[in-house]
Amino acid sequence: MKINRTKFDMARARACMGAADFEKAGIPRGTLCRAMSGRGLKPETVGRIAKALGVDVTEIIE
Repeated sequence: MKINRTKFDMARARACMGAADFEKAGIPRGTLCRAMSGRGLKPETVGRIAKALGVDVTEIIE
């Protein structure tokens, strides 16, 4: 699955989350970099990112 960068950035801004906040939520910095570079991620990883942001998965995927 791929994350839509624009939707992801908007959700991240609404949640006021930085890289350190994602790490506290159990999402490694490398995974975050992969997501932001447009590479595919496992569905469960996208789910963890969406959960950390407090949004539904459909709000951040392409």
